[in-house]
Amino acid sequence: MQPHLILRVHADLRLGLGHVARALAIEEAWRALGGTTTLAVSGDEIARGVGSGKHPFSGAALPCEVLDLGQAAHAPMPKDLTAKAKVALLDLWDLDSAQIEALRPLKVAVMEDDGEAHEGADLLFQPFLEGVDFPDHPLKSLHGRKVRPFEAQHGNCRVLRGTRFAVVGGTALELRPKRQPLQPLAVHKLLVTFGGSDGAGLAQRAFTVLERLVREDRWRGTCTILAPKDFEARPFVGCSIQKTLPNLTRRLQDYDALWCSAGVTLTESLCLGIPVAAWGQNERQHRILADLAQASACFDLGVGPEAVLEITAKALAQWLGPEGQDSRNEQSRDGRSLVDGMGASRIAQELWKLQE
Repeated sequence: MQPHLILRVHADLRLGLGHVARALAIEEAWRALGGTTTLAVSGDEIARGVGSGKHPFSGAALPCEVLDLGQAAHAPMPKDLTAKAKVALLDLWDLDSAQIEALRPLKVAVMEDDGEAHEGADLLFQPFLEGVDFPDHPLKSLHGRKVRPFEAQHGNCRVLRGTRFAVVGGTALELRPKRQPLQPLAVHKLLVTFGGSDGAGLAQRAFTVLERLVREDRWRGTCTILAPKDFEARPFVGCSIQKTLPNLTRRLQDYDALWCSAGVTLTESLCLGIPVAAWGQNERQHRILADLAQASACFDLGVGPEAVLEITAKALAQWLGPEGQDSRNEQSRDGRSLVDGMGASRIAQELWKLQE
């Protein structure tokens, strides 16, 4: 009998579809090992399309069983589903320890948690929230088992830390350049996107910053701003405002640089070696970006909703221009070294070992 995996995700205006995209990449890697999957999704109207079995970006039929759990993030899963599964992976922004307990006797893994609920699980993947880069050596002995520096123990839960477990889809891995891309003297084409919902309204704030830079002749490039929520603005010269960009991952390399938040587009850009300036949508995202910036993988612009736009404009103008070329080259190199595109496969393999 093929081992069955439950992927439990939530999608709403606050989270967008990043957790769903991550789950679909893990599903593909799990299927390659010979397993089967149920994607259990909750959330608002964003989740309804996924719950109906349609791919959130292409509209094609999803390759796995899908269960729509309704709106509640803590909605329980039916017993007939948990009875046929071997292991469950919870990828939720806010984790409740009761959700873990309700899944027993299944093996339970968690994707990202900055609280204590995961201590009741068996396995935690922590790509960003406890640092991003850990060496392979030295080995140490833990409960009679040799472990590497990226492994830790929280209560009864084994923790795997660092961006070796950061997930990108197969398209990003396919497009990953073999050599480090060299950055132009100045950024000529900039893509601005803060996710499928942009609940924090960062697209509007980014437009204000870029319009000011162009008007004051501090930057002469062109930009495409993805704004799924309408905002009133007349595009300035060189600016295009769109709701979406079809086949976004395949289009990323059309741009010299990105301005985004700490979501799936950031991870894909790191994998592809595209320099990224990033605004956190909240303090938790800002912690992620600060660690990535410390590893020279991105340019951290702080917490977007709270940013002073004149300070942002000054920093961004320098980064987009000739003075920022060296920084962008470093970010392209170091981002690619952190995210190699194999995170989904590593997670699937760890889940496979867990259920065994």
